[in-house]
Amino acid sequence: MKTGVGDCVLIDLPSRHDARGSLAFVEGGNHVDFSIERVYYLYNVTSGAERGAHGHRALRQLFIAISGSFDVVLNDGSETKEVHLSDPAQGLYICPMIWRDLRNFSQGAVCMVLASQRFDETDYFRDYARFLVAKGEI
Repeated sequence: MKTGVGDCVLIDLPSRHDARGSLAFVEGGNHVDFSIERVYYLYNVTSGAERGAHGHRALRQLFIAISGSFDVVLNDGSETKEVHLSDPAQGLYICPMIWRDLRNFSQGAVCMVLASQRFDETDYFRDYARFLVAKGEI
């Protein structure tokens, strides 16, 4: 199955609001089309630092800006799309075989990621040229 940046979409998460504040939630198999096997988050990202710079063979993810904001640059080898995340009631679904770069973290930003698999180094592309070869773009 060939995937592209058009398959990476923003998902509005269910949320509830009252005088005490707001609550947003996500359920695996309901709001995302995968079972959530791992949760991790990036925080205290140094000003000007970039994260990501890799792709995944099979992993599916949902990126959420829990606090602050950041940009996600998606690249499928032939097309690039940049998405700004700043709403904790919205997540960016990233399908397999997409190169991603994260940048422009605001001070205090927290990026939470829900992942379809546990950590597996063999699922990663850490070299862009190898990623392109696997995508069949070169």
